[in-house]
Amino acid sequence: MYIIKVKGKKKIPNYIQLRDENFMLVGYFSYREGRAFRSLEKFGLDGKEKELEVLVESMPYGKLQKLDI
Repeated sequence: MYIIKVKGKKKIPNYIQLRDENFMLVGYFSYREGRAFRSLEKFGLDGKEKELEVLVESMPYGKLQKLDI
């Protein structure tokens, strides 16, 4: 699975995209620093909120990365 952090504009919030091995969009959710992630269980990431938060905060916007957590 791959992850990318996308910068929002004006009324559109920043968000995180999750993509599969063929780069097809699996899901996305809005992201604000300091707020907890929701609905991660439908992406198979339940229980990994802390690791994902650390990863996302260190990621630059617009760079696709392999998700290994």
